[in-house]
Amino acid sequence: MKFPTKTLAAIALAISTAAPVAAAPETYIVDGTHSYPRFSYNHFGYSTQLSRFNNTSGNIVLDRTAKNAAVDITIDMTSVDTGVAEFDEHIQAGDLFDTANHPTATFTSTKVNFNGDVPATIEGELTIKGITRPVTLTVTSFQAMPHPMLEKDAIGANAHVVIRRSEFNAGKFAPHVGDEVRIDIALEAVKE
Repeated sequence: MKFPTKTLAAIALAISTAAPVAAAPETYIVDGTHSYPRFSYNHFGYSTQLSRFNNTSGNIVLDRTAKNAAVDITIDMTSVDTGVAEFDEHIQAGDLFDTANHPTATFTSTKVNFNGDVPATIEGELTIKGITRPVTLTVTSFQAMPHPMLEKDAIGANAHVVIRRSEFNAGKFAPHVGDEVRIDIALEAVKE
């Protein structure tokens, strides 16, 4: 049986449009110049102190079509920035961050939950001072678009979680200095 050329072209077009398009996961590298984890805690009831880490690295693998993602972040704990050099040194001591033995903290996702087309929560494992605990970050904003200056695809997000520092063997001065610590991360990443 012979089919006219136009019929074959129409069949090929119908098959190609009917088959689902499989989007490949895309890898994004964390932009350390625009990604800063911040942490805040209550200081003797007087105020909420806010500090940050200046060096963050990692990558995000994102498949927006499949609504699937993986997040791996490493924070250089020696880059803590409280605004006071002496306190930066103090907070790195053994009874708090212990950066001599644990210079980095890590977050590795185990599941990213989407709300429509955007990530809503990120479940994962947070490791501080060699202690790993499950946490869930709440994503408050997400953007995916071509970067106007770099001319590459990029993503950005803001997320937060509250932990108890005593669960990571860093509870010195609790409860006077708050045990609950809120971690906020502003993150940008550029497609590999």
